[in-house]
Amino acid sequence: MSAVSEMSRKPSPRKFSWPGSEKWVLILLALMIAFLSAAPLVRLVWAAIAPQGVLDPGRLTDILATGKVLRATINTLWIAFSSTFLAVLFGTLAALLVVLTDMRLKRAWVFAFILPLMIPPQVTALAWVQAFAPSSIILDALGLALPAGTRHPLYSASGIILLLGLHNASLVFLTVRAGLRHLPADLVEVARSTGASPLRVLLTVILPLARPAIFAGAALCFVASAGNFGIQAMLGIPGRVPTLITLVYQQLNMSGPSALSDMAVLSLLIALITVAGLIVSSYLGGKRDVRVNGTSKLMKIQLGRWRFPLEISVWLWMAATLLLPLSALLTSSLTAGFGQALNAKTVTLVNYTNALLDYPAIRHAFITSLGLTLLTAIILTLASLFLAYYLSWQRSLLVKALQLATELAYALPGIVIGVAAILFFLKPLPLIQVSIYGTVWIILAAYLSNYLALVLRPTLAGFAQIERSLDEAAQIFGAGFLRRMRDIIMPIAAPSAMAGAILVFLTALNEIQVSILLVTSDTQTLGPMIIFLEEGGSSTLAAAVGCLMIAVVLAFMLLASLFSRRLPEGVLPWHV
Repeated sequence: MSAVSEMSRKPSPRKFSWPGSEKWVLILLALMIAFLSAAPLVRLVWAAIAPQGVLDPGRLTDILATGKVLRATINTLWIAFSSTFLAVLFGTLAALLVVLTDMRLKRAWVFAFILPLMIPPQVTALAWVQAFAPSSIILDALGLALPAGTRHPLYSASGIILLLGLHNASLVFLTVRAGLRHLPADLVEVARSTGASPLRVLLTVILPLARPAIFAGAALCFVASAGNFGIQAMLGIPGRVPTLITLVYQQLNMSGPSALSDMAVLSLLIALITVAGLIVSSYLGGKRDVRVNGTSKLMKIQLGRWRFPLEISVWLWMAATLLLPLSALLTSSLTAGFGQALNAKTVTLVNYTNALLDYPAIRHAFITSLGLTLLTAIILTLASLFLAYYLSWQRSLLVKALQLATELAYALPGIVIGVAAILFFLKPLPLIQVSIYGTVWIILAAYLSNYLALVLRPTLAGFAQIERSLDEAAQIFGAGFLRRMRDIIMPIAAPSAMAGAILVFLTALNEIQVSILLVTSDTQTLGPMIIFLEEGGSSTLAAAVGCLMIAVVLAFMLLASLFSRRLPEGVLPWHV
């Protein structure tokens, strides 16, 4: 055998390309997620159970057994369960209507039904408060105004439950709609061929098969309701309905960092409630095996002479739950004083002028939020592309742990992430001895922790459409990891990642859950501004800021819709 043939048999030595190797990129991702997500949560748990460095079970019992904590816990559970029931009812009915019937104008109705989920909850609460106040212009015009001096009907546990149920119904709608789309039509056709009525088919075939999706939506609603600060604060604080999340906010506002160890206990309790809700829902949803074979689509139910009355009913529902409160918000923003009649003499744009030009705090809050949101979207989009690569094709134990950490940070209420960030970043960072507490960087760190899973999900959907053979072929021809990502993977997965970035942008720009505890007088963000203005008595200015926030949300939803054809199905939740 010749020397040439012997040499041809020898494997060529692998080139070490740092930092482009897959190993080093994975290490960097692991360090990022560990530093931003895992370590703050571990610090939160440790501060709750051992504030002085020693386990102290007696202190936990003392805090949890106090009257105000017990009352707040009972209120939290009651509100979360009740609003989840309403959301499941409304969301499931909406999904059945959209998927199973021949209702017209579905695209427009679904867009309107999903819109409250995109609107910041504090803005939703402000709109409803102004719509049903005793001095409401809208109710007065309809002849339904409440007598002067009447207690606001929404400043109660019932008001919180109603708004949370309406706000979170979209979550159930999305999960149930996805479940119904995957039900096989042949089972339904068999049931109908035996003479079963549509109602009996619905109760005995469709709903049992859709049960896992319904319970998945219920879990999302329970978590969202327990951790929704905007609605609970706007209605619960003035209505004196304490919940765990508002109790944490008020205690930290009054006592500052000195109350952190006690508030860590309450934050841990909130986290345990949300995790328990997810576990129970998962158990109930998977208690019976409802897997079936079949991919055919369900046939639409022909409504016949009932179609027009049903369409009128659902659009009247949309007018009452969406247009009425938003109209009240817009009307208030166009007057100089809350409750003032809107006519040619009183209409004014002074609130918008003040919001955009004359109030430095609002302008700085908008600039800060815009900068933080853009930076968050850029960093998380890049990180999600690399993390999705490992999750799709190299699911090692470390990769699964990283996904679990990101999902946990996203599932927990934002105020828990905020308390964890304060505890972890309160002292100067090791090695560099620099503290980011009280700066915009702690808000950025909390955003990166809380929203990575949000951009990762659509990115994973994009990776599901990529042929692994493309990456393997490039690897055979010697292309390094970063080059393969740049030239092959990223161009294909980019539309899905950009959809995730838009969702992060819509969520983070106006969010309040995470930043409410992290903002200072020098680092205001846009989301908490509504509550601060309302607490300060500037209702019309708060209405103008709320309208501007809704306008931004609508603009980005419409912008994302322009690229919907290039995105995987289901990435944009408001598309039919």
